[in-house]
Parts: sequence; structure tokens; C-alpha cells
Amino acid sequence: MARGFSKAVTSQQKQTDSLPSMNILNASFLEHFANLKDPRIERSKEHLLKDIIAIAILAIISGADGWVAIEAYGNAKYEWLKSFLELPNGIPSHDTFSRVFARIEPQQFQECFLSWVNAIVGELELNVIAIDGKTMKQSYDRNDQQKALHIVTAWSSSHQLVLGQKKVDKKSNELTAIPALIEMLEIAGSVITIDAMGCQKEITSLIIKKKGDYVLALKGNQKLLYQAVKEWFEVAQKSDYLGRDYSYYEQVEAGHHRVEKRQVWTVDVSELPPLHNQELWTGLKTVVMIVSERRLWNKTTTEARFYLSSLSSNAEIIAGAIRSHWGIENSLHWTLDVTFCEDESRIRKQNSPENFALLRRLAINLLKQEKTSKQSLKMKRYRAAMDNNYLVQILNSAS
Repeated sequence: MARGFSKAVTSQQKQTDSLPSMNILNASFLEHFANLKDPRIERSKEHLLKDIIAIAILAIISGADGWVAIEAYGNAKYEWLKSFLELPNGIPSHDTFSRVFARIEPQQFQECFLSWVNAIVGELELNVIAIDGKTMKQSYDRNDQQKALHIVTAWSSSHQLVLGQKKVDKKSNELTAIPALIEMLEIAGSVITIDAMGCQKEITSLIIKKKGDYVLALKGNQKLLYQAVKEWFEVAQKSDYLGRDYSYYEQVEAGHHRVEKRQVWTVDVSELPPLHNQELWTGLKTVVMIVSERRLWNKTTTEARFYLSSLSSNAEIIAGAIRSHWGIENSLHWTLDVTFCEDESRIRKQNSPENFALLRRLAINLLKQEKTSKQSLKMKRYRAAMDNNYLVQILNSAS
């Protein structure tokens, strides 16, 4: 045999090597998507729904950002895919991917996703669940008078997992999407963190009903409550909290040419005069103030923020929960925009934007769970596109 050439791999060896891929794919995804209703009429089914979903997932993990790229991935990996998918009529066209995902019912797709996530989470303690919204800026369509899609996502910072998502309806806002998302989740024993939009009496009632706790940002949308808490802390600070029972925690971080000092005070609500409609805020135990001082080379800025919590007054624990909430911006939203180019996506037909958003979040979950490589998610995707064994390893990380 000429030097530099390896022995040809037989088709039997290919099938044997692909068995782990097939088994892991079935265990990780297909069993959870098995009950997904196929939106196509019987005579138009040239490709199996499970093949379409599997190729889309594998392609997006490997860097695809649209239907054309998914088809290109399928054609490039046809021999490998054929070893564990049926592919009765070859690789579906990009139009087929587009039509199928435009018609798949998002609620059903979400339920399949949640089934898979729950299988991953298992006995894990989720600790803090951050809930926040994000707009897909390029998903609007002027011709159809379609607004840009806004999605509220639940995120576990400690486990780097998307736990679920909920679309904000056209004629509504996050106030309806957040309770619907919380209803979908298992939150018992976890702390829910939400920004000021979610600081609502009904949401506190729902969280406590589901045996969770909360830390909610308090701003001007709860005007009377905000003013009362702000004024109490201002008076207390002037007297250096003399005669008042409180908890204090301080943290200093340096990096990127700045120094940030965060001071956290937590106070039991019994220390304050009765708050506006206090009895309607279910489970409310603690009010919180955080003063952040950021020092740059040319200026220093100070900001005070306020929160409501059902947790007991412990500044260090509550500061940790608030700090974890910022992870949804840094670890999820930033990744979606920079690594997955979500804000640039022009996918906009029918249910496609919502379903593709879920596919991106599914891919993030898988990539984040693969811990053997210290590379960035961008490099993990690049490597997965070239190395089938590494892609199988990514699938295996969440099985």
C-alpha cells in the first residue's frame, strides 16, 4: 500500500462506527420528539419528520444559520447521515425544511423540548432561574405587518441551560408571557429572578404557589412601592442604619480596565412602615438595595437599584441570585447574537422564527454541556462541522 494512504473503510465498518451516533441521537432527541405531529398531508411526505428534525439539529450545532445552510450540511454529510437516518429520498431541500418548520405547531415543539430538558436536568438543583426577554430584530415583515418576534426565556446560569421559552403575542407584552412560561417550568425549591417588567403581584403569587422563591427588580412601574423603598433606604443611610436590623455584603471586581464595587443591603419588610398593597405581594419578606460604583480610567459612576424578595434577609445569598440573573445577558443573549447571529436572521415565515429560535437554544444547551473542550462555542461549532466523532461527543454530553 502506498505510504500516506489508509486502508479503505468498508460499508459494514461505517455502519458499525455509526451505531453510537444513532443510539445517542435516538436517546437524546428523537424519543422526545416522537409524538410531534407532522403538519404535512400524507401524499406530500417525501421525507420523514424525524430525519428533518435530526438534520436541522445537527446542522445548527455545526454552524448552520438558515435553511440553505442546513441543506448544504445535509448534502456534505450525506454518507454519514445515511448510516443512522433513513433518508428515503435523500436530503430534503431547503424549501422543505422551511415549509415543515413554518407549519410545526410551536407549542408542541416546545413540549418536546421541555421533555428533553427535563431528562437532562433530572435530579439537578436549579438554584437560580433567570427569566428575561429578547427581540429578534430582523424577524419583522413589513409586507405582512408582522412585528419582530419577542421571546421570553428561562435560563439556569449555574448549569448553563435554557429551560424553556415563550413567545410574546403580537397584541400583548411580557406580562402575559412570563406567567405562561413559569407555568411550564418545574420551579420548586428554585429562586426566580426577573427584571422590572415582571415585578407584578400576580407573578409573586404564581411563584409561591409553585413552591419557588423570587427576587424581582423594583423600578418606577411600581411607583408608590418604589418610592417608599427608596426613601426608606435614603433615610436609613443618613443615620448609618442606627437601630435598624439589616444584612450587608460587599464585593469588588476588577477587569477590562475598570473596578466595580457592589454594596448590598437587605432588610426584612417588618423594619419598614406598611408598604402600598403589601399584603398583595405574596411571600414578600425582604427589600434590597444595591449600590454599584464603577471606576473607569476617566470617570466614576454610581447607581442604586432596588429589589423585592421572598427570601429571608441575607445580603450575600440575595446578591448571588441577582448576580446570576445577569448571566442570561452575558451567557445566553450575547451568545445568540454573536455566535448564532440571531439578530441578523431573516427567517420570518409563519412559525419558523419561533421554531428556529428553539433550535438555537437546543444547540446552545448541547454545546454548553460538552465540558471536555475549553474552546469557545464558535470553535466548538467549527470543530463539530469537521469532526463527526466530536459531534457525537456533544450529543453524548447531554444524554
